[in-house]
Amino acid sequence: MEQRVSLITLGVTDVNRSRAFYESLGWSGAVQHEDEVCFFQVGSLVFGLWTQLGGHGAPGLELAYNVRTPEDVAEILDEVRRAGGTVIRESAVTDWGGTAGAFTDLDGYVWEVAHNPGWPLDANGVPHLPRTT
Repeated sequence: MEQRVSLITLGVTDVNRSRAFYESLGWSGAVQHEDEVCFFQVGSLVFGLWTQLGGHGAPGLELAYNVRTPEDVAEILDEVRRAGGTVIRESAVTDWGGTAGAFTDLDGYVWEVAHNPGWPLDANGVPHLPRTT
């Protein structure tokens, strides 16, 4: 597993309200999917706002590690197991067309490991959101 973080996603109760907040701070280039999830390219990583992590009492936080191939997801999860982490979701094809799984580190922080064919990684492992107009 390379030493990098691809995404930081915050759980929010209202994506549109949260997006407007960050845009009022001068952020731009958001990629939004319905009223559920929104992403901003922020330098070498992606910052997400997602209702699936919020609205259940306390906001959530999820880190993500994007990989180059679908097969890499299972390989990273196996590496995590060997290191003592806990796999909480095995590698599987997602409804958004990628492959993903998840684990917790030794202190319970959740990481998603994902291959997203719509977000190519550059040579340094940086994901790049599709350009919007």
